[in-house]
Amino acid sequence: MSEFNVPLPARESVWDYPRPPRLEAVDWPLKVVHGARILAETSTGVRVLETSHPPCFYFPPDAVDFDCLEPSPTRTFCEWKGQARYWHLRTAGELIRDVCWAYPDPKDDRIRDYVSFYAGRVEACYVAGERIRPQDGDFYGGWITSWVAGPFKGGPGTRGW
Repeated sequence: MSEFNVPLPARESVWDYPRPPRLEAVDWPLKVVHGARILAETSTGVRVLETSHPPCFYFPPDAVDFDCLEPSPTRTFCEWKGQARYWHLRTAGELIRDVCWAYPDPKDDRIRDYVSFYAGRVEACYVAGERIRPQDGDFYGGWITSWVAGPFKGGPGTRGW
């Protein structure tokens, strides 16, 4: 159990996750912060589980503070999810490029317009009160919790429990 009394999964290996990926609704508290600002917060998120990747967590659009986000021209394509669009984060002193993304026309409607953040580009991300570790590299956006084991695609990651 987390500090929020929300049941968390048993230990998971990313090598047991499916291909193609599986989407799961989660009711764990999820939060993204940068500076003193909460960029996103929800208890009605979705996580994407894909072989060799730590989960990516997606926030419903109404849980995201778009006031500090600027549309980016960046677009990427995922064979499982479709074309993604991105946003930059503008703070008083900096512009952080391509900090988050969403799929406006996904292959699975459950994540339509839901937003996921690169944990390594913001100050902190949390799952059920646990500060997560970002997936290595600058392309994949997985969130590594204490119950998820690698090795992970994109870098050395955690090899043990």
